[in-house]
Amino acid sequence: MKITLTQQKKAKPDFTKLGFGKYFTDHMLIMDYKDGAWCEPEIVPYGSFSLDPSTCVLHYGQGIFEGLKAYKNAEGKITMFRPYDNFKRMNRSAERLCMPTIDVDKMVEWLKELILVDEEWIPTAPSTALYIRPTMVATDAMLGVHPGHTYRFFIILSPVGSYYPNGLQPTKILVEKEYVRAPLGGTGEAKCMGNYAASLLAGDIANKKGYEQVLWLDSNEHKYVEEVGAMNMFFVFDGVVKTPALVGSILPGITRDSVLQILRAEGKPVEECRISVDEIVAMNEAGKLDEAFGSGTAAVISPVGVLNIAGEDKIINNFEMGPITSYLYDKLTGIQYGRYEDTFGWVVKVN
Repeated sequence: MKITLTQQKKAKPDFTKLGFGKYFTDHMLIMDYKDGAWCEPEIVPYGSFSLDPSTCVLHYGQGIFEGLKAYKNAEGKITMFRPYDNFKRMNRSAERLCMPTIDVDKMVEWLKELILVDEEWIPTAPSTALYIRPTMVATDAMLGVHPGHTYRFFIILSPVGSYYPNGLQPTKILVEKEYVRAPLGGTGEAKCMGNYAASLLAGDIANKKGYEQVLWLDSNEHKYVEEVGAMNMFFVFDGVVKTPALVGSILPGITRDSVLQILRAEGKPVEECRISVDEIVAMNEAGKLDEAFGSGTAAVISPVGVLNIAGEDKIINNFEMGPITSYLYDKLTGIQYGRYEDTFGWVVKVN
């Protein structure tokens, strides 16, 4: 792989005040697809792309992406969390959008090289990490609704802190009854750009009302819980952890799967099933909605303190993080940062 190092490194931000997705490292990885095959990847200085105004992705949204993280401990050991699973999911998204797949094993190795080139950008303050954003877009310069023939794959890196400004303070979420994120048979289970564009209006309305996120319901009956824009959802009903089943309209989250594996390995009661809004209301009124939380790469585990359902705020666990939520956050971050033994084989060494 050809590596071209920048001649002018950027000034680094204060790693204790990063926020999320605001800063980007000195280099990126790019790889183009043409004539039915991927070209050799390159690591180059971070910079802008030149795109023709007719480029396919700008008109038809044929683009997918992933999100994962790398970590560095006090001894300088660098690791990633479940990168093989992220690239496998990216290939499933690619197949859904008629895009070429990538070689997962090679991509993990190339990603390691990119991370090592920019390892001085990996923050080590509490709750920080290096966020990794692989992306693929159609680059044909022509109009017409059909799959592209040329593509660009690229990876950019961003040192990040907590996804939510208030860290682990419980979030307030608005249950959306009018708009939908994705119908059955659509692209809900793919991590594609259009899914996020479709969520923006409802998210903006929720933000203006004082809520951090939108909780989407199924597109058919507007009755069953699906996911939050940036997280999969979990509820603890009378000691049983439940999460919406993957029915085709929900993103199969890597962190979601990690939560399920941890709970099952420890013999905790957990179910993947359909969860209705009516059930949430009834269990909350009966005092049996113990906890609610979201899971995702960006936030890891995020407690939910308020669900606004039909205009009424439902307070969960006195607006406090519950014991299962707290345990899962500690367990997952402990594995990611190397505080706990990785008995699942999730952690991949970079150096």
